[in-house]
Amino acid sequence: MELAANMRNLAALSNSIFANLKVPGAINHLDLPENTSARECLLLVDGMGLIALNQYSDQFPIFKELQSLPNLNSHFPSTTATNLSSLGTGVLPGVHGMLGYTVRVPRSGEPGRLLNSLKWDDRVDPVMWQKVPTLFERAVAADINVWHIAAKRYEGSGFTSAALRGAKYLGANQIEDLIQGAVTSLEKPGSFTYLYVNHLDHAGHEDGVGSDSWLEALGTVAELITGLKNRLPKGSRLWVTADHGMINVEEKIVLGADNDLMAGVALVGGEPRARHIYVDAEKLSDVVQTWRETLSDSADIFTKAEAIAGGLFGAEVSEDSFERMGDLIAIAKKGVILVDPARVKEESKMVGHHGGLLETETAVPLLTFQN
Repeated sequence: MELAANMRNLAALSNSIFANLKVPGAINHLDLPENTSARECLLLVDGMGLIALNQYSDQFPIFKELQSLPNLNSHFPSTTATNLSSLGTGVLPGVHGMLGYTVRVPRSGEPGRLLNSLKWDDRVDPVMWQKVPTLFERAVAADINVWHIAAKRYEGSGFTSAALRGAKYLGANQIEDLIQGAVTSLEKPGSFTYLYVNHLDHAGHEDGVGSDSWLEALGTVAELITGLKNRLPKGSRLWVTADHGMINVEEKIVLGADNDLMAGVALVGGEPRARHIYVDAEKLSDVVQTWRETLSDSADIFTKAEAIAGGLFGAEVSEDSFERMGDLIAIAKKGVILVDPARVKEESKMVGHHGGLLETETAVPLLTFQN
């Protein structure tokens, strides 16, 4: 699956790195220079948006020691499940079908049930849900040593099996363990190591971007990067990026039963900044009109047909993606969140959110270093 040459996103990045490792079919969309030592390490920092990093990185000298390349942009929605799936598969969301935090499971009854992409559902086979072979699988088939190093709790999860399958998994909960795991995994040429940490995303959701806990988490990220830079085997090339940025909430709109917006709505999916809205078919036109009139200043509303025609999830949309996609896609503007009535307490207490199309959410850094 080729990506447009001017697209700078996680699918393009992973394709480009694996192309350098001579994985058949991978394309160097970003024109990355060759690394003759064939040792590649990709660190994905969940929630480390470019705008916030530019604002606060001066407090941590390591960020100045890395080469900064033109930024990447999050896929829509700007959320972890979608973007890590694009990184893992090398294709756009409309193809891999991981369209958001929660989407409706087709043919699951009325109004249907939601699949939470990160918490999963044992009734759903992750390999059948996300059928595209991952770049990790393709690299292993090409005799590349592929490692996935992240918290122990993610090993064998539904999401890992769907989006990131194929790598040797090393569970590591401490910074030192992450660093040592990366050092060991890259001892031999022809190796790729993917590292994932979510300290920053967690702090942002809990206390907001720029909070004391968020800055402490950024310090932890800086410690990890410093350790990798100083200790990775000679010839290793380090890439540092993220899946999305984050905004601090300013206005909450609860989609409760007493809200006119819910008339004709069967199910609310997605997340507060990017909603998949499932609608009773005979009421679709009325729901579209009501949502657009009511939320004109707060959200952009797309029908499924408009979202597909506009390439919101990429130029190609598979049959699976079509069936999972909301009848309406509601993308919050400014600092607005659209709160699911079934998750009011959980969603309302979070300070930081993402999923939408603001540059604060979509622009992510691309930093590199080769020792």
